Amino acid sequence: MKVLVTGANGLLGQQLIRQLVEEGKFTIHATGKGISRLPYGTGNGVTYHAVDLTDFKKAQALVEKISPHIIIHTAAMSQPNDCAADKTACWKTNVGATRVLVKGAQKAKSYFIYVSTDFVFDGTEGPYDEHASPNPINDYGESKLLAEEIVEMSGLHWAIVRTVLVYGDKVPGGRANFVLWVKEKLEADEAIKVVNDQQRTPTFVEDVAKGIVLIVMKHAKGIYHISGKDMCTPYQLAIMIAQFMNKDTALITPVTAATFKEPAKRPLKTGFIITKAVKELGYVPVKLEEGIRSVLHL
Repeated sequence: MKVLVTGANGLLGQQLIRQLVEEGKFTIHATGKGISRLPYGTGNGVTYHAVDLTDFKKAQALVEKISPHIIIHTAAMSQPNDCAADKTACWKTNVGATRVLVKGAQKAKSYFIYVSTDFVFDGTEGPYDEHASPNPINDYGESKLLAEEIVEMSGLHWAIVRTVLVYGDKVPGGRANFVLWVKEKLEADEAIKVVNDQQRTPTFVEDVAKGIVLIVMKHAKGIYHISGKDMCTPYQLAIMIAQFMNKDTALITPVTAATFKEPAKRPLKTGFIITKAVKELGYVPVKLEEGIRSVLHL
């Protein structure tokens, strides 16, 4: 069975491809910008295609050439501030590329799995389950919600995977996630300010990939909230990291989100209720402490 995974060079893409390879049931086509950064290279049923998905003609031609049974679309412009600074690029990447991939999926009759975000919500009533009404408050969230709607109205067999504050170990060429950023600052004994008025359910990247693989194997349809189950503020998470590293927690100062003059507003309280994923998929995330220890190699 042929699976096309976009965003293969990213934190989630790399982990997802590893888990799909381990299943031993798929021929995997991976896409990313530039050269492959997959740590295990190609082979093992993995073929890498360097393609910019915002080059719509090339993206469409690739899907038509591969004619995949399954498309897992993880690629995105995912930094809210970047989306606010360049709305055209944001919408071209998050909406336009999704529309092109959906068109290709319609021709190939592919099963389409789309990775979305807690930022489709406004953060006033979290944590959220799959029945909650989206109401994004920034360009990133708006673009992801519109892409969700494209998928839902496609007529395809589809699944949407929303996740929250994904963290994991460093990957080749990848940017730092929140946990790695805190770790690096504390290793340098550098003081940091961390928000204490936002709440999330941080998600270990291996769990997100695991949730997606469960969806693939069960051929599930619908929206699934795939996240950790432990709610905390970024400040609380940073304190936990410092304690595990035996670093002085006085290096971490709690502040409000208003302290940072960022162009993109963030929802205050998101986080997910994962009951549906647990019951229907058998999804069981690791405890937050376990995930952090894994990233810190403890």
